[in-house]
Amino acid sequence: MDFEELWLLHEELTKILAEKITAEKRELEKRLAQLNQPDQLGGGESGAAEAGTDQPPRRKYPKVVPKYFNPLQPTETWSGRGKQPRWLVAALQSGHTLEEFKIPENGESSERNAGGREHS
Repeated sequence: MDFEELWLLHEELTKILAEKITAEKRELEKRLAQLNQPDQLGGGESGAAEAGTDQPPRRKYPKVVPKYFNPLQPTETWSGRGKQPRWLVAALQSGHTLEEFKIPENGESSERNAGGREHS
């Protein structure tokens, strides 16, 4: 086979493969939609019914208040539970201590804030 024949064969194969891939993708999307459909329609009701018959209701946990904050981005906080956020890990690796990021409690807020501003 010369180059032209090989190239035409390549183009034909590419076209056939693209058609088969799109057809299989459509089929998978249909199946996924069918699998997701019961969850969206009756997911809340069936989950509550199952939990009521088979398992006791889940315990309600109190909201965890944040204990640490990012001074560069005060809206970023961490409760002290779970994995440490990236900003905290980076600060700890650069030599800071965890106490520097602690959110002051009501009684100590004025002292800590004043002290923190003097050192910055």
